[in-house]
Amino acid sequence: MSTVMPAPASPLAPAASRWKASPARLGRLLVGLWLFGTGDALLLDAALGNAPWTVLAQGLSLHTPLMVGTATQLIGLVVLAGWLPLRERPGLGTVLNVIVIGIAIDVMLPLLPDPAGLLPRAGGLLTGVAMVGIGSGFYLTAGLGPGPRDGWMTGLHRRFGWPLSRVRLAMELAVLGAGAALGGTVGLGTVTYALLVGPAVAIAVRLLGTAVPRSATPGRPRA
Repeated sequence: MSTVMPAPASPLAPAASRWKASPARLGRLLVGLWLFGTGDALLLDAALGNAPWTVLAQGLSLHTPLMVGTATQLIGLVVLAGWLPLRERPGLGTVLNVIVIGIAIDVMLPLLPDPAGLLPRAGGLLTGVAMVGIGSGFYLTAGLGPGPRDGWMTGLHRRFGWPLSRVRLAMELAVLGAGAALGGTVGLGTVTYALLVGPAVAIAVRLLGTAVPRSATPGRPRA
């Protein structure tokens, strides 16, 4: 999975419930992850600057035979391995996050038209941010476990007492710097994403959360 996002609500769900998915919750999760990956693909297609984790995945793909989506999956697995010393507990959503978002990127990117001109590219960028926000809303309100990066962030916060905002900022800056060094696209789109994705996710969670049964609704998102 690939992004600047607030900590999801799903880490607050009981650990056991993260593996018990009704058809409705599983469908919500899969729709959210696919929309998320499609949003990342739109950002790549716009070529105005990617989300930090996608910058890293794109940079890695430039130096290996991996496609961007496959590189995203590999990074997700590495981050997930970082959970082990933190004793974080994954869920079904954690596993599918690693798998589905990368597949969505590799499937959708070749299907997108090559935007000609700044205005269509800017439109693709904004649409991509919106889709990441909507996808996050579906995914987070499914309450089936945090994504690899979010669990890493909350695990470091709990283990060392570091503020969540500083942990997330340090993570994003580190991967952005590494991705840029590898040749990933950093630009106005990266800044736009950083500024807009948080509000987009918050709005989506607020709107979509009302459609989740009370027993399946996770706790309030944490900043």
